[in-house]
Amino acid sequence: MFTIDEPVDPRVGDYRELTDVALRTRWEPPHGLFIAEGELVLRRALRAGYRPRSFLIDAKRAGQLADLAQHDAPVYTGTPELLEQVTGFHVHRGVLASFHRRPLPSVAEAMAGARRLAVLEDLNNHTNLGAVFRAAAALGVDAVLLSPSCADPLYRRSVRVSMGEVFAVPYARLETWPDGLGEVRAAGFTVLAMTPAPDAAPIHRLPAVDRDRTALLIGAEGPGLSPAAMRASDRRVVIPMRRGVDSLNAASAAAVAFWELSRDDG
Repeated sequence: MFTIDEPVDPRVGDYRELTDVALRTRWEPPHGLFIAEGELVLRRALRAGYRPRSFLIDAKRAGQLADLAQHDAPVYTGTPELLEQVTGFHVHRGVLASFHRRPLPSVAEAMAGARRLAVLEDLNNHTNLGAVFRAAAALGVDAVLLSPSCADPLYRRSVRVSMGEVFAVPYARLETWPDGLGEVRAAGFTVLAMTPAPDAAPIHRLPAVDRDRTALLIGAEGPGLSPAAMRASDRRVVIPMRRGVDSLNAASAAAVAFWELSRDDG
């Protein structure tokens, strides 16, 4: 373990200004890294086989986390004040780690052996994205496919909200949109577009033929799915609402739909 005394120490450069989304987006993917926050998330990343670059922890927790030194990565310690100066926020859990990314699988690799997919269009809210991954892991979704403009699932907030479940669910990016949905359909999936449109079928009334191998298409908060994505789907589905509510947020709607499509799994 190494003690850090100055926030400008270049050894902790990976953790600089973690609250600046634009800066982190420009820095992390091109440099092949992502940041994990909290001990639970950190350990899930390790179990999933991600290779650590370094750890940055509150010095008061050094004894509790001494086992981190067994990994082939330096462990840096500092005061809570120093961690805040480096990162730009109070690190409540006192534990951060920088990990190496892994190459993304191809769409075909992500779909291989899958029965149920989530396909996300333009989902740029990191909190919603993390919540979708957590629901996908819990409710029987085998892989997630992202449109080209979706946010990064390995952004710190997404990883934290997912409680590290982004490491458990394979994901890939469809390079062309919505034409890439043709590859999904060719693999034998029925593409179901979630929408509050009046002509959408209640999701709990889908016939068995449309429930066997499904790719659930979910749009961004507010605008929902684009007209092009809707045209590229096989069926439109809706979660019936009460009391005049027209929709749920993207993550909540995804969780309800995932449960509905998986409830016959036994």
